[in-house]
Amino acid sequence: MASMRDIKRRIKSVNSTRQITKAMNLVASSKLAKAKKRMEGTKPFAEETKKVIAEIAEAAGGLKHPMFSHECKGNKALVIVITGDKGLCGGYNSAVCKEALELCEGKETKLITVGSKGRDFFKRREFEFDTVLTGISERFEYSDASNIGQRALHLFKEGEVDGVYLVYTRFISTLSSQPKAIRLLPADPSEFENSKGGGSALTLYEPSEEEVLDYVVPHYINTVIYGALVESSVCELGARMTAMDAATDNAEEMLESLSLMYNRVRQSAITNEITEIVSGSNALN
Repeated sequence: MASMRDIKRRIKSVNSTRQITKAMNLVASSKLAKAKKRMEGTKPFAEETKKVIAEIAEAAGGLKHPMFSHECKGNKALVIVITGDKGLCGGYNSAVCKEALELCEGKETKLITVGSKGRDFFKRREFEFDTVLTGISERFEYSDASNIGQRALHLFKEGEVDGVYLVYTRFISTLSSQPKAIRLLPADPSEFENSKGGGSALTLYEPSEEEVLDYVVPHYINTVIYGALVESSVCELGARMTAMDAATDNAEEMLESLSLMYNRVRQSAITNEITEIVSGSNALN
């Protein structure tokens, strides 16, 4: 049985861990509220851009553009993977990495990774990286999404890749999220068919619908990437809050168990001392 000193040392260690996990839970909760507001503000712009593309498609009699196709022909893919820079968030990082790994199977793949966890995961598997971004998983700006989008468009237009895919974590609720893979390029025209725009059928697009799409589509791609960054950040913070809450509960259970063990050892030591005193007294008599 462990000594009282060992148990006290263990209690002190677990108590310190509990204080840390509790503090991390509070920090994640505070950041989560701000991240949710940010997420709610990004969706309307993406939806409006989608409506504009749908209106142009309707005016042009269908989407006939190099950046649109129902199928992705070819085997060369650029995969954008959004993960976190930190751990202690349950299975958040591993889930999105596994989703991306499954997508990469059977393809000649280049990667753009956001977050050190994704970089480390694919580096161990010797994947080819095009761009690596770290330190921005919680402090990103629209310019970061724009840079990623511009690089993806460049590789697609130059024919270096046949398709561009985005893997991120979709927010369901604070306690639930799901890794998701979508195809950015070529964009699937069916994604825009159900978008109801409020534009007039008499709208004229100058100099042409194709050139307007050349301007609008990159902004849409950038917005989708930015929305994925925001949504993934919310999911990461939610996962960290949940993980730290569970860790705090586990630490409290361990403290109760250790306190009970300490009291038993202490009681046993006192009983032994009393027994020795009584035995010594009887021996003198």
